Amino acid sequence: MCRFLSYLGAPISMGALLYDPSDSLIHQSYAAREIEEPLNGDGFGVGWYHHDRSPEPALFASVTPAWNNRNLRNLAPKVVSHCIAAHVRAASVGDVAEANCHPFRYKDKLLMHNGGVEHFQRIKRDLCNLLTQELYDWVQGQTDSEHLFALMLGHLKADKPTPDQVADAFEAMIADLKGLMAKHAITEPAWLNMVYTDGRIAVGLRHVTDGSTPLTMYYSEGKKYVCEGNVCRMVPGLDKQEHAALIVSEKLTDVAGDFTEVPARHFVLVDENLGVRMRAVRNS
Repeated sequence: MCRFLSYLGAPISMGALLYDPSDSLIHQSYAAREIEEPLNGDGFGVGWYHHDRSPEPALFASVTPAWNNRNLRNLAPKVVSHCIAAHVRAASVGDVAEANCHPFRYKDKLLMHNGGVEHFQRIKRDLCNLLTQELYDWVQGQTDSEHLFALMLGHLKADKPTPDQVADAFEAMIADLKGLMAKHAITEPAWLNMVYTDGRIAVGLRHVTDGSTPLTMYYSEGKKYVCEGNVCRMVPGLDKQEHAALIVSEKLTDVAGDFTEVPARHFVLVDENLGVRMRAVRNS
């Protein structure tokens, strides 16, 4: 079912997020603790931003397991960014291929997904018919995740959207998906834990299309995220000049108070000033 993290805030090394915490994303790639399947070895991807160079994020993806990729291990401590999005994959829909590795990039936007749509092939053609020609041509892989991103982008009209505009587009995507599922008599729920970022804002969605408990999702905010020795934690503080926000599938550490669970069927919204708030999914 995959694991992911999204970071926005004061510049930090990629290694401090991917490797240093006690339950780091790399650790979750082979021993995830908060999901039934602990192994997420069907590739990985990481995106990061340097807006002084380009509005579009850099993206590194591989079909090798994250835990033994030497290039990632060498790269991570040396890359510093204010916005990092990373994902380790347990393949469901789609082959083990780089085109199917998250995060997916559309211009300056990234999206990651933890979950899945049962019987996706039954709705794929009708879903594609809802896409503009430009978005249809943009999709390169086979995953339900990338197709849902394209569907969501079709509802995202602003070039530099607010967090609420992103949440609105997610809700429109969910409505489209539920309509397609009903049309094709798919009764199994769709699991839709997703994170969007464009390097300015971040929006996490914790959702499932029936009354089930969604997969886990947490957020953390504070002055900055630091790793000293073998201990990583969010330093408390309200100074927006030096602030940070994390959205994760699974807590990176067991430090009390560092991570707060996102309520079921809610968004967690991180704005350009790094303010964090919750919003319920409407018509969920």
